[in-house]
Amino acid sequence: MAGSRRAVIGGVDTHRDTHHAAVIDTSGRILGTDEFDASEAGYRKLLAWLRRFGELDQVGVEGTGSFGAGLCRHLLTAGVEVIEVDRPDRRTRRMRGKSDPIDAEAAARAVLAGTATGRPKDRRGVVESIRALRVARSGAVKAQTAAINSLKATLTTAPAALREALCAHEHSSLVARCAALRPDGSRLGEPVQGTKAALRSIAGRIVALETEIASLDASLSALVHEAAPSTIARLGIGVEHAGQLLVTAGENPERVRSEAAFARLCGVAPIPASSGRTTRQRLNRGGDRQANRALHLAVIVRMRCCPRTRAYVKRRSAEGLSKPEIMRCLKRYLAREIYHSIVLDLRGLGGIDTI
Repeated sequence: MAGSRRAVIGGVDTHRDTHHAAVIDTSGRILGTDEFDASEAGYRKLLAWLRRFGELDQVGVEGTGSFGAGLCRHLLTAGVEVIEVDRPDRRTRRMRGKSDPIDAEAAARAVLAGTATGRPKDRRGVVESIRALRVARSGAVKAQTAAINSLKATLTTAPAALREALCAHEHSSLVARCAALRPDGSRLGEPVQGTKAALRSIAGRIVALETEIASLDASLSALVHEAAPSTIARLGIGVEHAGQLLVTAGENPERVRSEAAFARLCGVAPIPASSGRTTRQRLNRGGDRQANRALHLAVIVRMRCCPRTRAYVKRRSAEGLSKPEIMRCLKRYLAREIYHSIVLDLRGLGGIDTI
């Protein structure tokens, strides 16, 4: 077997601590299965093991966006073509059972049969940094919201004198006043002092989170402007929207075959809902909902500020379309514009004219 130059295909079932690999030839014969650690050393051993069986053509990997992200990054760096594989459906599992070797073999067979064709996101560039920072910012914003709600709830049930002294202040001054409270540590058993200590603690958390969010925003702004200068320059597209759309497209947007595929990925591709004499499209509930939200907010800005968009809305309204239907059309047009802009930005070619 060693030294053979026959073409082989790998499949990997990924988990947190270990990855199980299988290899088949182009005739579908299983050549071997084995388990490896989910570590850099394990990735090297897995790749060397696959190449023992012949010329490695492709590797199907489950979970390229989670447990398989590290392996996927290692294989791409080594020049191996990686195919993203979905988990086997329930019918297949009922017929064949469930085990790591079975799932790894199923991943390889999905690549051989052509039922798995998706390219995973390339996580080796600036877009991966943007994604990681956005995760951190999202968590900080959620924690800040929870802290603000906690501050307000604590203030609502505070002793009357303390509540009346603080309730008249707006948010920013309220947080500052609460952070400046000086409870008597020797009298925390008294409700006034205990509540002061609680308010001061929560306000300090809010201030720290505000600082953290501001720092993350500055980092994200610099990276997004670097990665997608023409995309962020478009009307209605801010750092938050451009960052999300970059993450949705990935560092390698060529994995999305066309602007129509990008529209489907963002959940703005039209879905027919016609019947009889009625011809219409309905809301698409699929795709990346955060990317859909980014396009939705950008369309709202354009409907308010862009003369071209306002003229389009007026014309389509006269044709009998409702506002939600018009917005769905605008989101589809915007997806086309953003797709071409992101592709050219990530290729370093600059922007294009608005479509």
